[in-house]
Amino acid sequence: MFNFILLFLIYLPFQLALNPTEGIDLASIRVIILLLFLLWLAKGLKNKKVLIKNNSSTVLIIFFLAFNLISIAVSGNLDWSVRKLLFLFSIFPVYFVFSDIISDKNKMEKAAKVLVWSGSAAAFLGIIQFLLQFLIGLEKTYKIWANFIIWPFLGNNFSEAVLKNSSWLVNISGKTILRATSTFPDPHMLAFFLGILIPLSLGLFLKSKKPLYLFFFTVLFVGDVLTFSRGGYIGLLAGALAMFFSLWKKFGLKYKITLFLAAGMIAGVLLIPGPISTRFISSLHLNEGSNAGRIEMWQRAGEIILDKPLFGTGIGNYPLEIKPDASYRDPIYAHNTYLDVAVETGIANAIIWITLLAGSAFIFIKKAKKEPFFFWLAISLVIFFAHSLVETAIYSPVVLILLLTIISFTNIELRNEENI
Repeated sequence: MFNFILLFLIYLPFQLALNPTEGIDLASIRVIILLLFLLWLAKGLKNKKVLIKNNSSTVLIIFFLAFNLISIAVSGNLDWSVRKLLFLFSIFPVYFVFSDIISDKNKMEKAAKVLVWSGSAAAFLGIIQFLLQFLIGLEKTYKIWANFIIWPFLGNNFSEAVLKNSSWLVNISGKTILRATSTFPDPHMLAFFLGILIPLSLGLFLKSKKPLYLFFFTVLFVGDVLTFSRGGYIGLLAGALAMFFSLWKKFGLKYKITLFLAAGMIAGVLLIPGPISTRFISSLHLNEGSNAGRIEMWQRAGEIILDKPLFGTGIGNYPLEIKPDASYRDPIYAHNTYLDVAVETGIANAIIWITLLAGSAFIFIKKAKKEPFFFWLAISLVIFFAHSLVETAIYSPVVLILLLTIISFTNIELRNEENI
């Protein structure tokens, strides 16, 4: 089953969409997860041993799912709530399966390698997409991606919704540029995905000393930068600062040089005058158009949270609070993961989600005292945590699966562990 998981992780950023009925697109990885979970469960029942790791991450995930389920009681639109619940309950089983199957650090490192390889391939495709506009023109490149590239990965209906509210273009210093999206619906989700993988590539390089992983680090980083996602830049900067200050005193000269170059590369790209730094610095201007819009969204979400603090609007129902005639595909959300969770399922559930991320990072830091690679998993969570302050990615199946895969590694080699 472990080899099948590795194939699944290779497929993750290139998963194809299914169209079971008219008007519905279904990520094929959701079907694969269901089959994988049923296979894992059947095997466990046959052996009379279904292993669920009993640590804080598992408990918090169960509580998080429970609060999402309970919130359906206050939903105004039951259909939307059910659709979002089906999404979550079709993705979260990956945590329980991976926690059992990826059972030691060797398997974890193999899984991390596969993720870095497949993520680098997705980043490379995004880099090609970005460069292509300078060879054949922006309009032709946009049409190629819109008409031929994305629909197999997103599905017809989702592709139409994405193009209707496209964030593929960005204006920098008066020039319109096509952002890297690769196989993802928008540059922000690609930035989330690559941001999580960047620390893993650096950790694999330091562990193996193989230049290949330094190359992967570069590809992942460049691909992330070319998304022009300011949230992605904030995540990278947070990760670079956490990495630099945590490890500077602990490494020898050779590793300090590598660490300094990696952190310097990230900080330099974000701060040295140019289109990328212009984009990043604009995120600090509160009066800038999209920033002002985000602040307004945060204020509106905060008002609803204060009005409905226990269970929120009900999962999936926040758009109807903002726009009563909204359709399910309308991209209405708070542009902050923690506010989005709180506004739909209650303040307590947002605290549970924050605790899950922070607690998992703390577990990795403790484990890093014996196995340094765990430290890079903690940095991945720092990047995701910081990026989540301005975007919401937990309803992206690819990003959520990657995140749960990382969190499942908290179960590896825990001492005095109790199993259910």
